[in-house]
Amino acid sequence: MIKFGDEMNFAYTPKMLGLIERMNAFFAEHIHPNEKRFHDELAANTAAGKRWTPVPVVEELKAKAKAAGLWNLFLPDEKYGAGLTNLEYAPLAEITGRVLWSPSVFNCNAPDTGNMETLVLYGTEAQKQKWLMPLLAGEIRSAFAMTEPDVASSDATNIATSVVRDGNDYVINGRKWWITNAGDPRCAIFIVMGKTNPDADKHTQQSMILVPRDAPGLTIDRTLNVLGYDDAPSGHCELTFDNVRVPAENLLLGEGRGFEIAQGRLGPGRVHHCMRLIGSAEHALELLCQRVSARVAFGKPIAAQTVWQERIAEARIMIDQARLLVLNCAWKMDQAGNKNARNEIAMIKVAVPTMACQVIDWAMQAHGGGGLCDDFPLAEAYSWARILRLADGPDEVHRNAIAKNELGRYRVKS
Repeated sequence: MIKFGDEMNFAYTPKMLGLIERMNAFFAEHIHPNEKRFHDELAANTAAGKRWTPVPVVEELKAKAKAAGLWNLFLPDEKYGAGLTNLEYAPLAEITGRVLWSPSVFNCNAPDTGNMETLVLYGTEAQKQKWLMPLLAGEIRSAFAMTEPDVASSDATNIATSVVRDGNDYVINGRKWWITNAGDPRCAIFIVMGKTNPDADKHTQQSMILVPRDAPGLTIDRTLNVLGYDDAPSGHCELTFDNVRVPAENLLLGEGRGFEIAQGRLGPGRVHHCMRLIGSAEHALELLCQRVSARVAFGKPIAAQTVWQERIAEARIMIDQARLLVLNCAWKMDQAGNKNARNEIAMIKVAVPTMACQVIDWAMQAHGGGGLCDDFPLAEAYSWARILRLADGPDEVHRNAIAKNELGRYRVKS
């Protein structure tokens, strides 16, 4: 809980204002004018039987983003990234959230961001050289394989994939699904969470290990749609690990430390998702206002209907509330560390996707039938917002964590 006297300052510094100006300029010159081109090129790839291949405009704009100094902005470690704090990165991530494919242009797309952070924090020098450096350069992609179809993965202690030591190797067996990026042929490495010691304490049974895409026994069984969207060229896939053998040096940090790594990885990942969702909601509100101002129904502009004025006002309130909650969380992470900001991280993970789903839903309603099809970006944006009520932990898990923390503050001491 914030106490009176704590110095909270969310004001944008000159450094941040300069980066915001540069990012907005890049969007105006390169992202927004190419939104149609992206979808046209994705459709052309599909027609050519190459849906799961890079979209040319994204690869072209990556070089421009590097040249503009807008690359790897998410990483606070100056050795590997831009050296921005979470608070400094927040408004930049919000801008990228306005166009769903744009984070890839800046090498700031999930799950690569979380995987790069994981390798920075927990990887050996050999692991960094082999996997982190190509990821930082945008030469390869990566995936995070945790969720499983056969267990309730919201309780990560249920993860059943086995990771068994066999001499100088580990042998992996199990099934995973909803593995984002796995559809992209550039996805070269998977960070896999599995059970190395089923007899240990439940929070030290799990470990994380690096599995190359081309490891024998690793198969991609199918891609999964999200409300009809396959999110090509990255996709979300179901995988099978059938006696997949990798060297023991591919283990991250050590046996039984999977939960420790997961907490270090998911904190920044959750706040980045929420930062981008603020931008997505802002764009939806912008489209909503434009639509109701331009359309007439029952003899007057839709914008003159009281119900739409109420929705617009409520949307503005909800977005600004959510933004302040995210900025508070980012500030707390910077000041006190991810572990001490876990309550704030849980709160934004509940509040922001819920807000975004509602605002985007209103925008879809304002567009009538158009809001349901691909003539506007709203339906796809809604699918992403809805994903994030489950991804990185479902609402229920985060609400339970918040409630337990709150109850703990008032527990009677014996």
